[in-house]
Amino acid sequence: MRTSLALAVVSLMIPALYAQGDWPTYAHDPGGQRYSPLKQITTGNVTKLAPAWSYQMKKEGQPFRLSQSIPIMVNGVLYLGYPYNRVVALEPETGRLLWEFAGKADNKTTLGSMRSLAYWPGDRQTPPQILFGTEDGELYSINAKTGKPNPGFGNEGVVNLKTPEIMNGFMNFQYGITSAPFVYKNLVFTGSHVVDETGSKGPAGDVRAWDLRTGKLVWTFHTVPRPGEMGHETWLGDSWKKMSGANVWSFFTVDAERGILYMPLGSVNNDYYGMDRPGPNLFSSSIVAVDAETGRLKWYFQATHHDLWDYDMPIPPMLFDIVKDGKKIPAVGAMNKNTLLFILDRVTGQPIYDVEERPVPQGDVPGEWYSPTQPFPVKPPPLVRMSFKYPDDIAKITPEHEKACRELLEKVDGGRNRGPYTPYSAQGALAMPYLLGGATWSGGAFDPTLGYYIINTTDSGEMGYIQAQTEDPSAPPESPRLFGRPRRGGPQVSPRLGGSLSVNGWPCWQPPWGRLTAINVNTGDIAWQVPFGAMEGVPAGMNTGAPSLGGGPMTTAGGLTFIGAARDSMFRAVESKTGKELWRVMTPEVAHANPISYLGKDGKQYIAIAAGSTFLTYKLP
Repeated sequence: MRTSLALAVVSLMIPALYAQGDWPTYAHDPGGQRYSPLKQITTGNVTKLAPAWSYQMKKEGQPFRLSQSIPIMVNGVLYLGYPYNRVVALEPETGRLLWEFAGKADNKTTLGSMRSLAYWPGDRQTPPQILFGTEDGELYSINAKTGKPNPGFGNEGVVNLKTPEIMNGFMNFQYGITSAPFVYKNLVFTGSHVVDETGSKGPAGDVRAWDLRTGKLVWTFHTVPRPGEMGHETWLGDSWKKMSGANVWSFFTVDAERGILYMPLGSVNNDYYGMDRPGPNLFSSSIVAVDAETGRLKWYFQATHHDLWDYDMPIPPMLFDIVKDGKKIPAVGAMNKNTLLFILDRVTGQPIYDVEERPVPQGDVPGEWYSPTQPFPVKPPPLVRMSFKYPDDIAKITPEHEKACRELLEKVDGGRNRGPYTPYSAQGALAMPYLLGGATWSGGAFDPTLGYYIINTTDSGEMGYIQAQTEDPSAPPESPRLFGRPRRGGPQVSPRLGGSLSVNGWPCWQPPWGRLTAINVNTGDIAWQVPFGAMEGVPAGMNTGAPSLGGGPMTTAGGLTFIGAARDSMFRAVESKTGKELWRVMTPEVAHANPISYLGKDGKQYIAIAAGSTFLTYKLP
């Protein structure tokens, strides 16, 4: 496909009310491609990028969670949300503050992720609005020009999401929003964040649609099907009642032309045991497509049956067209934490590349229900390590590291990994990847000129132990834990590196420990894959890659992929066609967010990213 044609296709996906140089949603377009049509910055001049301006998000005297904020830029104004429940409007060329809004924040319960915002252009009755959710269970609508709450929306600009039918009687349990709501026509869609380890019962993970003018509820989709609803038969007995989880805690995607909403759902409670919920458990760990205006089910695809690993589907679904056997097919890319990318027909949900149900290891927890198989796409292959064979797969970075890893693994019988979907056990078992996954909410980006789906991943694992318990003082009596949460066993515990099997910060399995991969969606093959990130202290010349700490890529028409994410605190630009690194700059903290690109009124293309507590921008001199 020629570049001019590809850009035309992308521009058709973006409502005409947005300028080509805007970044109006978390992923630029409703289909989640994270592709900027701007091409002032190219592979030939990217080395000249220089800092433009920065904005400090941490307020004096206030605790701060490192920001995962993805800003939006609409009609000459840049909007940035960040912990705790704060939103600012900035002049995109200078960073000058235009207005600031501070929502109510209870620092005892608020995680304050504030991953992004949503913009609604308004109508004759309502001026343009900025919408965002909080960990306190509130949905805000504020005037995009003034930062003042919209008095006609809910109660003076706020909708209380913690309604009785959602909270299931657990009114003191955590319920909120960690990622941006999604706007389509006159509706705004909300997912939720619920606590995974409270036990089995808790607030529902249902997806809801609200009227943007009034804040009134329009429809609810029950993510745990009730009697008479499609999928209810996958819940045996009364296990569906007051079940928590199966929630969208990351981002929605919409096929604006067809009016289809795609929901990436997480696992149900409890994440690591399910003897009290026998069966496959729809719509846990699934991608679900519904009619955006009514919430009516169109199709679903479950990526993990009876999830016992917390293998959510937080990677935002991505829409693209592929050409297979000479036929153009509208597709959606859906991925779960273990980096299996399922490429499906986005109208029917049918796999475009074959999917096989393969036997997986069975566990021995008394009373547990184990799915005998799990789905695997024939193409593309897994993007991270999903198994560990002792001693063949031990890392050989230095003789000292190899020796220490052997001694560590001998204590746990070589890790007791039996391949993909190895379940936790009372004796301990190495699960790969572990609960944070090989990929996460930050997802990937797409280059329509190449047909490449580009994403960063982490090769992670942990020793998981799960044991029966008769009581748990930290669990609420109305939703007790039957089994303890898997703990990371052994010395040198280092969760952020991907689990406990590490020595002095280096994982005990062979590198790469972090990768950047491009998949050609027209063939299902890997176009290129390179180690991504750098680990401190490894021998010179050894490119091991490094774990990503959240954060993902953005692509541009200049042939570039921009990405932070790696624990070495580098912000990089690579050539999208080859993966070759062309530019890097160290940021004050790790960039846990995805970058964006926009065109300023000064005619300059800007690259912007949140790095820890600082928002950074770059442009050509």
